[in-house]
Amino acid sequence: MAGILAMILAGGEGARLFPLTKTRTKPAVPFGGNYRLVDFALNNFVNADLMKIYILTQFKSQSLNIHLRKAWRLSEVSKRFIEAIPAQQRLSKEWYSGTADAIYQNKSFIEKQDPEHVCIFGSDHIYKMDVQQMVEHHKLKKGALTVAAIRVQKSQAKNFGIIEIDDEDRMIGFVEKPDVNEAKTIPGDPDHVLASMGNYIFKAHVLLNELNEDAGVKDSIHDFGHNIIPNLYPKGEVFIYRLSNNKILGEPEIAYWRDVGNIDSYWEAHMDMLQPQAPFSLYNKHWRLHTYHPPLPPATFHDVDGSESIIDQSFVGAGSYISGATIKRSLLGFKAHICPNSIIKESIFLGKVKVGEGARLTRVIVDKNVDIAPGTVIGENLEEDRKRYTVSDNGIVVIAKNTKVG
Repeated sequence: MAGILAMILAGGEGARLFPLTKTRTKPAVPFGGNYRLVDFALNNFVNADLMKIYILTQFKSQSLNIHLRKAWRLSEVSKRFIEAIPAQQRLSKEWYSGTADAIYQNKSFIEKQDPEHVCIFGSDHIYKMDVQQMVEHHKLKKGALTVAAIRVQKSQAKNFGIIEIDDEDRMIGFVEKPDVNEAKTIPGDPDHVLASMGNYIFKAHVLLNELNEDAGVKDSIHDFGHNIIPNLYPKGEVFIYRLSNNKILGEPEIAYWRDVGNIDSYWEAHMDMLQPQAPFSLYNKHWRLHTYHPPLPPATFHDVDGSESIIDQSFVGAGSYISGATIKRSLLGFKAHICPNSIIKESIFLGKVKVGEGARLTRVIVDKNVDIAPGTVIGENLEEDRKRYTVSDNGIVVIAKNTKVG
């Protein structure tokens, strides 16, 4: 037995994050200036010293593969590895038809490693978890499967698999994305439900048996939430692990977790990071967040002709040049060039963005390689913005990659 094997599902199309996913898979979407969404799942394993990791890719994976090659290459001398596995249609001529099918089509990697337990995690949430603690809980319970769980508002039940448990944290009910009115709430707490985080630890032989059985079911959609868990929990061997029980030195008592599945939640997660007492911090020395850092000089701030550079409650990436501009509650990625008298508020730049003199941007997400002409105003007249750009339900304007504005 080889202990613990991790498989990270990183093939998501991410349609609700369009146009950020126009040219890249969802796990490759930049986040927090320096990172990609996939980095947070990877750091949870690496910081827990669980270093046998397969990353299953599929849609528009070139950007993701380049990032993984630059940021997560391990020595070939070690038995540890972080390896991207593209969809290869090993057992089917089709793309992965569901999360379980993605693992099933790559079950040969599990058989090759011969682990005792397999961790199957998603790659598109912002959180920190010491996965080793979840592994120890899984072993203690001696169950077939452990599902990571979090308490969420009942109004959000339609977005998650909703769990019922007994007094021993054994799963006794599970419904994938139920209607809000039908979702079972936490006993004594009618406003909240217990939701699956989409992170699982299986006994390896149980996982392989369930995948093989599910593959032969014609009307299955081959999904963990719709098929594998509902089939397995009635056998009495499925338990939960609460994220709230996961303790990391230097982190707040209340664990932070956010699904960044759409533009509004993606923007909100960035604004969370900019709070004075941020619920999710990049600065915990006990839980370092690794990623790829390009060889760039430090950010430069320069006053020009009486125009003072004002930076307030913001992150500014390396290689950026701020010249007599005002930046408030914003996050600018690598190589932002902001010209004099420009005003940037509550905005996110993913990298290599130029903003011309006197431009004003408010609540705007700007993808990479965008050139914004002098005097441009975005975010102040959403009716006009909708004619040119993508605008979210909550009024966040998104400018697509490789765009010349104005």
